[in-house]
Amino acid sequence: MGAVSVLLVILIGLVTGATTVLFGFGGGFVTVPVMLWIHAAAGPGAAVTAVATSAVVMVVNALVATLATPRALLGALRGSAPLLALLAAGGLAGALLATVAPEQLITWGFAAYLALTILDALLRPGFLRPAARPAGPAQGEVTTSPRFAIGAGLGLPIGALAAFLGVGGSVMTVPLLRRSGQPMRVAAALANPLTLCVAVPALAVFLLTAPAGQGAGDWSAGAVDLGSAALLLAGSIPVVVLWRRRPPRLPDGLHAWGYVALLAVVLGVVLAQLL
Repeated sequence: MGAVSVLLVILIGLVTGATTVLFGFGGGFVTVPVMLWIHAAAGPGAAVTAVATSAVVMVVNALVATLATPRALLGALRGSAPLLALLAAGGLAGALLATVAPEQLITWGFAAYLALTILDALLRPGFLRPAARPAGPAQGEVTTSPRFAIGAGLGLPIGALAAFLGVGGSVMTVPLLRRSGQPMRVAAALANPLTLCVAVPALAVFLLTAPAGQGAGDWSAGAVDLGSAALLLAGSIPVVVLWRRRPPRLPDGLHAWGYVALLAVVLGVVLAQLL
């Protein structure tokens, strides 16, 4: 990797750090297109390497962001042990499937899911045009409810799809939390510990699995490109540490539109690589 490419990957790391704090992405859906670009000429195994390296970035970013999140906010997860366990089980299953699935299924599945998420946010009320929310909490506070907004039964499919595609789960959990009445700032913060549950078992699988061909390159562990992961984290961790404690204050509506706009940009990049 040349000096220009190294600098570019570090700069992308800055973006993954920002998206971790602002949108709860953990960097996954940004990392996958970057890794596909880096390993475009690597042949078979490039897609698995992209998803595997994405898992490293998501684990570290989501962990740092979760540790920096106020405990009062994390208290919303109290009583959600079944959901967290099923997210982990789904992450394990999705990672195992990714190691044997056709590469085109992963890459086109990634693009298709982003497109469906964007359409859902634009067309269905509750995300950009929030449904009636409970009165009371100010922006950034957690709305109270008798149970967590995401049912335990959704944990397995969310975890499996997230690990399989490398999107980390937040592309699914943030809209669900948003539609439950949570402001974007809270939905993004709660998405990080949920992403962690998915990404940790997925990463364990990828570290023990070597991809077909030469997808991960010389600096690798299993299917993970450690060199690229280190550069991405060098850019992302400082941003996560700084912004998680002092997050940018965005109007809730603008925050939601930014989420959709970023998904659209990433979808455009992925489609440009595929077509």
